[in-house]
Amino acid sequence: MPLLRARRSVERIRSLANGARIEAPRLTIDQGVAKDLFLSQLFCRLTDVEAHELRAKNQGYYTICSAGHEGNVALGALTRATDPALLHYRSGAFFLARARAASNGAEERAGVLELLLSLAASADDPISGGRHKVFGSVPWGIPPQTSTISSHLPKAVGMALAIDRMKKLGVDGGTSAGAMPTARDSIVLCSFGDASLNHSTAQGAINAASWAAYQKVPVPVIFVCEDNGIGVSVRTPNGWVEARMKAMPALTYVFADGRDLSDAYTKTKQAVDFCREKRKPVFLHLATERVWGHAGSDADGEYRSKDDIARAEDNDPVLVAAQSLLDAGVLTGAELVEEVDRALEMVKRLSAEAVKRPKLTTRAAVMESIAPSHQSAVLAEAKRAGYAPMPADADKPKTLAHSIKAGLGDLMRKYGEMIMFGEDVAEKGGVYGVTVGLWKQFGPGRVFNTLLDEQTILGVAIGAGQVGLLPVPEIQFLAYLHNAEDQLRGEAATLSFFSRAQLKNPMVVRIAGLGYQKGFGGHFHNDDSLAVLRDIPGVLLAVPSRGDDAVKMMRTLVAAAKVDGRVAVIVEPIALYHTKDLHAAGDNGWMFPLPPQGEAIDVGEVGVYNGEARDLVVFTYGNGVPMSLRVAKKLAAENVQATIIDLRWLAPLPAEAIETYAREAASILVVDECRKSGNVGEAIAALVAENPALRAKPFARVASADSFIPLADAANLVLVSEDEILHAALAVAGVKTHASAVVTTVAHPS
Repeated sequence: MPLLRARRSVERIRSLANGARIEAPRLTIDQGVAKDLFLSQLFCRLTDVEAHELRAKNQGYYTICSAGHEGNVALGALTRATDPALLHYRSGAFFLARARAASNGAEERAGVLELLLSLAASADDPISGGRHKVFGSVPWGIPPQTSTISSHLPKAVGMALAIDRMKKLGVDGGTSAGAMPTARDSIVLCSFGDASLNHSTAQGAINAASWAAYQKVPVPVIFVCEDNGIGVSVRTPNGWVEARMKAMPALTYVFADGRDLSDAYTKTKQAVDFCREKRKPVFLHLATERVWGHAGSDADGEYRSKDDIARAEDNDPVLVAAQSLLDAGVLTGAELVEEVDRALEMVKRLSAEAVKRPKLTTRAAVMESIAPSHQSAVLAEAKRAGYAPMPADADKPKTLAHSIKAGLGDLMRKYGEMIMFGEDVAEKGGVYGVTVGLWKQFGPGRVFNTLLDEQTILGVAIGAGQVGLLPVPEIQFLAYLHNAEDQLRGEAATLSFFSRAQLKNPMVVRIAGLGYQKGFGGHFHNDDSLAVLRDIPGVLLAVPSRGDDAVKMMRTLVAAAKVDGRVAVIVEPIALYHTKDLHAAGDNGWMFPLPPQGEAIDVGEVGVYNGEARDLVVFTYGNGVPMSLRVAKKLAAENVQATIIDLRWLAPLPAEAIETYAREAASILVVDECRKSGNVGEAIAALVAENPALRAKPFARVASADSFIPLADAANLVLVSEDEILHAALAVAGVKTHASAVVTTVAHPS
């Protein structure tokens, strides 16, 4: 049935040349422009029909089509390749019009072929290499989107904010790896459906643009709501989109009828010109139709009446445009048939070519674009010195918080395109004072506050990085990340994967987190799980335990973002921010001087304490490092010599170093301060179990309970304690003890 409806839509266009007629609006735009727009619409429709033909032959794998949304063709024709366009999955006509406009008509064939290669999941697809069906092109300024349920709107806002900010900072676009090409008057477009408008992510992004514009901050973005009145099977109330968006302050609302070629073009031009000249956000409400079902597998007759389906087919934008062109004398009936036949022949020929093109055939080929790394170049960049003097007090021992602040200042001097932002990071300097003074030092163009919305914070980072800045956003508490984790998982980390590593959104996300905070409880301010970050392919995750390490690791993370376009996260242990002592009050044993420029810690390089010990090796990180060092002192009194390994890097886990030190030790202990389930301890246990040389060794792990963290001293009941570490260490090392501890101990982890 879907295939028959698809074929019928083409036959109805043909029938207009043979005397059939429908009501159509009068053409009021330039006839040459109108014909070009129609041809892009026609090629889009025939490609959509071919998508159903390929699916029927099991040669194509995607049938969410653009049928009824072809009014977005006007946006493709009226914008430039330097206007980043984040497209809805029904924006095929836009894609083909942008290809035509970017090449003065020369890319008609190329645009169609790219769509067909994507439908056929071919490794030759220029944008995704067969990893997904997407609208995307680097030369045409279209970064790929794999989900358009509004998750791409926050980064569209970030791009728009960054374009004008770069001008003020004197930063040219493209200074970082894989940046989108932009011009100084570029605007950003993002298209989405009316159902997606109700998603919290869409509302947050549009609110953020409105919030910024209300304060006279330039935000040249056009939100394009392609409104067909229905989301899969859920109706959008009549008038809802208009009423909702007209109520937004500092947001210009423009309505265009995408079923009327002239109105779509005229109103779209108004929106584009206003956004480009005034640098203000615009909401373009584009009326469309859903001519077919949601996808090829969707039996829309179950929730749409026959009259509703017939009405949508009568309002088919391609059909209506063809009638308008015939009425205006732009095409004769014979010329219309000739154009349909020519386009159909090209689509069929290119489709036959696309299905024969190579597919992805190996795991390595699929994964090669996740996060390509040039580690030696990254380390060289991290160690590059001589760009600015170090602070006069660099040799004075500092806490973790003071070291991070100094390290960030040093990096801001090194990279003029680096920006820092988040809740309270500017004048206040963050909840814990880590960024205090940097706002005054570098100015509000580079250090600034955002509104209280983590999706916006990460979206701004993604967008800013994608057009050439080097963003270092702050998430105020680790648990707050869960409000926005899909911005990392579904947007930031996937861009390289779905663009064959052609496009990147470099960033280093700073997150204050982990347990052991005095006077804090609750699941929002005191969180002890990193599982959500370790689960994202390609993300670098660093957890420093001391100030000098933090500075050296940040140098590497920022260099990885700069050189490789990496998405990186550094989780800063809140409880260690202002810790001075290690063993006794006043010993200042956990304060360290700033490392000189030229020193950096490579990804996978662990910290080693008492490396010659052979009785026991303890693998830990964050708060677990000073805790384990204190325990090691007590172990020595029991004649157990322990090597303490600060893992530092939790994704990817430094497996080679773990195996090396585990082989050299008689027994193995993991001290995982996070919850027992889903965190580092499990990963190391699996690594040991899978290694024949290690699995016979005595092994134990201690971890916090699978619990939220309560307030005050009750927190100590669920967090790992030094007593637990001590008793587990003695037990796994074979020293008899009568003390009890809640530990997991196994001789054979397999």
